[in-house]
Amino acid sequence: MSETLVEPEEITLTPAAAERIKSQLSKRGSGIGLRVGVRKSGCSGYMYTMDYADEIGAEDDVFEGYGAKVVVNRKHMAVLKGTTLDFRSEGLNRMFRFENPHAKNACGCGESFTV
Repeated sequence: MSETLVEPEEITLTPAAAERIKSQLSKRGSGIGLRVGVRKSGCSGYMYTMDYADEIGAEDDVFEGYGAKVVVNRKHMAVLKGTTLDFRSEGLNRMFRFENPHAKNACGCGESFTV
């Protein structure tokens, strides 16, 4: 008997994140998903980047959940692999939250992290 192993999604969306992505794209009137990445910056080393994804490039991976898409350039996957993207409302603040298993420390403002 052979066993087939299925790789887990490398970027996972919560239902709240998916609804927010779909809502923002609907308001914008175009786009295929949310483009997520990282850049070196901030007080701890890396910052998350987000923008609308209007196209999928040859170096992009696409992750889908609950009817929404996240597009990530493969060069960012070493830092983002295994991340869950959530959307939360906390008091007056509404924001995307990254639950990244590679993030070891975050700065006090929560905008940057180290791996």
